[in-house]
Amino acid sequence: MREDQSAFGLVDAATEAGYRLADVMATLVDEGPDFVEDPEAFLARFTNEVGGRGGTLTDAAIRRAAADTAERLLERQQAESGGGAPAGGGLAGDLLCLLYQWFFADIVSEFLRSVIAEKVKLVAPVLPVLDPGDHIADWVADKVLSLVPNPCEEAAELVEKAKSVESDIEDPVGSLPEIARSLVPGTVGKVLGLVVENIPGYQEGDEGESA
Repeated sequence: MREDQSAFGLVDAATEAGYRLADVMATLVDEGPDFVEDPEAFLARFTNEVGGRGGTLTDAAIRRAAADTAERLLERQQAESGGGAPAGGGLAGDLLCLLYQWFFADIVSEFLRSVIAEKVKLVAPVLPVLDPGDHIADWVADKVLSLVPNPCEEAAELVEKAKSVESDIEDPVGSLPEIARSLVPGTVGKVLGLVVENIPGYQEGDEGESA
């Protein structure tokens, strides 16, 4: 992919999925999912709206990443609320930021899991039970997670800047989807280990460390 950023269509697919995620984050700020009464409906809706409907190996990996992320969100929210619904119907800002970080890490892990599985089948079709993809992909996902920008940290910086000029940010949580959207191009470059200067939407200062 360093030689050809269009390989697998992964950059474009991950970027588009990131923008879809930002749209869903905006919905979660306003409404919040109904975790208690119908978690399966939330899981299906989140997977469809964020994962898209493409038919390539990459598209399938992104849909699985969306499903994995939604399941993590359900588990975390229910653990923190004791199984109750989010207060006020919305979703807490810290959960939104975790959602963003989880999703991009899951994209990388699910894509690697798919590619490695295909390679194993070609090289040793009688040994699929070894499944090295799971171990490698999970290890990489843990590393990638640290590369994903945290929208909450960006929002906190905006609040501090606003204070310094005696301005107000009325709703820091409400600004998270917009911040998340602005971070998508640089995030994709970081988690895929690409030369981010060549990615549309890149801004100087976004280089960071890459996987």
